[in-house]
Amino acid sequence: MKTYRIFREQFLPITIKEAWEFFATPDNLSKITPSDMSFEIVKCEKGTIIYSGMKIQYRLRPLFNIPVSWTTEIKNVNAPYSFTDTQLQGPYSLWEHTHTFVSAPGGVKMTDDVKYALPFGLLGSIAHNLIVKKRLEDIFNFREKTLNTFFNKH
Repeated sequence: MKTYRIFREQFLPITIKEAWEFFATPDNLSKITPSDMSFEIVKCEKGTIIYSGMKIQYRLRPLFNIPVSWTTEIKNVNAPYSFTDTQLQGPYSLWEHTHTFVSAPGGVKMTDDVKYALPFGLLGSIAHNLIVKKRLEDIFNFREKTLNTFFNKH
């Protein structure tokens, strides 16, 4: 199974506490997801801050408006510094997304480190090169831009 990686760092002019409160609240994920994905949380404890073992079910349309169900489990919570969400059920063979927050002068450095793999062997590799890699880059670019706009207003 071929694995891929997305690694992004972003400075936000907020405290580590503010960063944690935002990213550890599942309801905020829809705010940083492109609207064309029709992202929706199907099952999750509303208003709850994440915790190790928490499971979240989503429905979204990541490509070609095709609906996809996705279930993740939150692991390795080290508040307010890091947590990982891993796919239990969804479109990937592997999805491990670690979020890290480090205090920096004037704010916080946020890191997204995603390790992922696609199913279907060679067909998955071709799909990655033709479609998936660019789509994921676009999603994380949208996220970065949205976070800059949102947190620079404060």
